[in-house]
Amino acid sequence: MKHFNPADILLPKKDFETWAVVACDQYTSEPDYWHDVEALVGDKPSTLHVILPEIYLSSDNSPRIADINANMQKYLDSDVLEKHENSMIYVERESNNTIRRGVVGLIDLEDYDYRKGATSAIRATEATVLERIPPRVQIRKDAPMELPHILLLIDDPGRTVIEPLSDKKGDFKEAYSFELMKNGGHIDGFFLSDDAIAQVQDTLEALIADKDDKLLFAVGDGNHSLATAKECYNQSKNPLARYALVEVVNIHDESIEFEPIYRVLFNVDAEDFIEQFSAYTDSKGSAAKQSFRFITPDCDGELSVKATAKLPVGTLQTFIDRYMQENPEVSVDYIHGEEVVESLCTQKGTLGFIFDGMGKDELFPAITADGSLPRKTFSMGHAHDKRYYIEARKIK
Repeated sequence: MKHFNPADILLPKKDFETWAVVACDQYTSEPDYWHDVEALVGDKPSTLHVILPEIYLSSDNSPRIADINANMQKYLDSDVLEKHENSMIYVERESNNTIRRGVVGLIDLEDYDYRKGATSAIRATEATVLERIPPRVQIRKDAPMELPHILLLIDDPGRTVIEPLSDKKGDFKEAYSFELMKNGGHIDGFFLSDDAIAQVQDTLEALIADKDDKLLFAVGDGNHSLATAKECYNQSKNPLARYALVEVVNIHDESIEFEPIYRVLFNVDAEDFIEQFSAYTDSKGSAAKQSFRFITPDCDGELSVKATAKLPVGTLQTFIDRYMQENPEVSVDYIHGEEVVESLCTQKGTLGFIFDGMGKDELFPAITADGSLPRKTFSMGHAHDKRYYIEARKIK
């Protein structure tokens, strides 16, 4: 097999607008968003009923997981879904006056390794938080189908793989065309012809043919979901579970912009944190300085510290991890958008940090050189730009 292959893709027969909802790891501090989605969807067949939004994660997710698995089986047994065999789907996602182009297909989890320093064809872009995997395994291990929000990046400056499909889309059969709910924009999907599938596979293989480092795919979004798929496959060795459905996008696509993922601490003594952060970086940091904007309910200020990592996010995250070990009452959330940080930091006991992000042209070289980046280093766009669940695949 090649590194990217067609799949038996399941799509709803109708009502795509209520079927598709945004990735489960978005809006984790904004319950009103998910309440709105629930109201829009109601009892209609929807991916909302077969995922577990992370805002609802708890110490015991068993009742929700049982409902998810039952709903999946109901959708498979009823007239909700239609199977499209041996398919790849070319996707155009219009949002914020730009179009992101991608191809949905199948990767082999044997080609994926999320550990730092991996040399596999598919690698994590940032550190994988191992404790985040078991709750996801509980959801996936008995699930009869998967619904991906995973985006894999390729480094294709010559635009040889995905972009040529745009001129040919008039020759492809339409898979879907609809408006994504909650400011998600418009999305079109087209089934690739056999010739186009072969072209995608051949041009992908050509990207790594002459490279010493055989890195082909870097995980842009959904690394913990992909790590969960890998863990479930390692446990079951089920042949269907060996593969995962993903969307591949080109990092050089003009629509892709790397956004910093900011930090908001809860139940924290802001003055103590800032004092200790400054002292820690003074003792451990280099001569280089990094700047942060910090926000509390009473203050909006600037902080400059000595760098302990190449990126500001690395300096901050290293200290957050250390501080939370010593102050277990403190929690952290990872936030897209300055305005959300500002809104959250009106609450008592909060402390937010805003900082400069990473350029997307730094990603592949950094992975090759350093193995991975600090977790939650970047996001490809804001929360409403994230991938929505649309395609599905049987895994049992």
